[in-house]
Amino acid sequence: MRSARLDAVDWEILTALQSHGRMTNIDLAKRVGISAPPCLRRVRALEEAGIIKRYMAVLDAGKLGFEVTAFAMVKLHSQAERDLVAFETMAGDWPVVRECSMLSGEIDFLLRCVAPDLSSFQHFVIHDLTAAPNVASVKTSLVIRSAEEATGLPLELMAEAAD
Repeated sequence: MRSARLDAVDWEILTALQSHGRMTNIDLAKRVGISAPPCLRRVRALEEAGIIKRYMAVLDAGKLGFEVTAFAMVKLHSQAERDLVAFETMAGDWPVVRECSMLSGEIDFLLRCVAPDLSSFQHFVIHDLTAAPNVASVKTSLVIRSAEEATGLPLELMAEAAD
């Protein structure tokens, strides 16, 4: 199921689930204007196609004691594929790292990190990140505040293009 093959109802289902992932199938079916059985078939098809990857809760980091969010910009000594994959695997094992993106340009990876406090983040940077194999340099920036923290995708842009 590719994006070009999604119809208007599929886009409505995705939009509704992205905002309210715990919605019952009956409520979802009512919201998108179809009956429950075909709605469930469509949701399962979207899941099987990998378009819906998983369902999750969005938690408030500050209320749970995670006071520090930071970005780490990592440059590697080698950009050979095996070295890139090795770094991605290592980053996936670090609990502090919440996102790891490979970039083009002067920086190889951008990591979004979350830690309970500044000393925990500093410990991670000094003892884990900069000490990791193949890491040439690390630059960090602390987040002062976030004005927008969108968790989903702007589906309205794709739905409009599909019409």
